[in-house]
Amino acid sequence: MGQNKKTLRILLPQWQGGNNPNYAFGAELLAHIAPSGKGSQTVEVSVEKDFEKSLEVENGVVGEQVLFEQMKETAKILEEQQPDRVIIFGGDCSMDQVPFDYLNGKYPGKLGVLWLDAHPDVTTPNDWPNLHAMVLGNLLGKGAPQFASKVKNPISTTHVMYAGLIEKDMSDKEEKTVKELNLQFAGPEELKESSQPIIDWIEKNQIEYLAVHFDLDVLSPKDFRSILPAEPYLEKFEPAIGEMTLTQVVRVLKDVSTKAEIVGLGIAEHLPWDAINLRKALSEISIFKD
Repeated sequence: MGQNKKTLRILLPQWQGGNNPNYAFGAELLAHIAPSGKGSQTVEVSVEKDFEKSLEVENGVVGEQVLFEQMKETAKILEEQQPDRVIIFGGDCSMDQVPFDYLNGKYPGKLGVLWLDAHPDVTTPNDWPNLHAMVLGNLLGKGAPQFASKVKNPISTTHVMYAGLIEKDMSDKEEKTVKELNLQFAGPEELKESSQPIIDWIEKNQIEYLAVHFDLDVLSPKDFRSILPAEPYLEKFEPAIGEMTLTQVVRVLKDVSTKAEIVGLGIAEHLPWDAINLRKALSEISIFKD
């Protein structure tokens, strides 16, 4: 698998979907950290980085117009490049909407989406204004209607599975949506020692290709520190906190890649706190200002 296939690496420091400027720098650093691919090309999407300018809520979504523009550019890059495989360095979770839509068009009926996330990402603008919490809903034809309508190749609910989802911390609306759509999921405990629940889903649905959404906050802050709930001196964190380890996630991805070819990998919401805080601190020193 993978021979003579074109892999495109997309640096997409989109932060508006989570309304958190730190996601932009996190994406840029992530692209440096990731191993360099053999012959793969990296393209950066132009992202508005005027962090001082407050984002407006438009039709229930923070930064709607700027997100549309960035998604449009992402789609144009994919249309021109026509890659067989895509790696996305982000950025908030909404960065995966366009690449996963593209991949589902390239591998129709054969693509499965593995959503490694502590959160379900199926809310609507009525529940929450940040797009990163709606992105999977959009891909399924739900979520934010104005964004869902732009998905050319909606993903079938049978071809989506959550891994690492914290079921007990879902809101009532999230739980209702996940159940109504009959979305499959395996929690951290089920995946602690085995990847079998995901392999069973792949085999049952005859999935040949996989697009993997890897939200780093599926990881436990005890295991991995560059995520939102690991922010230094943070006293309380309301949303679900991930419980998986990096070793477990790597095992899952290695196991599933023996059953289906991974053609998409989006790594989202990288928040390297020490690097972020050091950068901010140094920017206050006069020698760096001139």
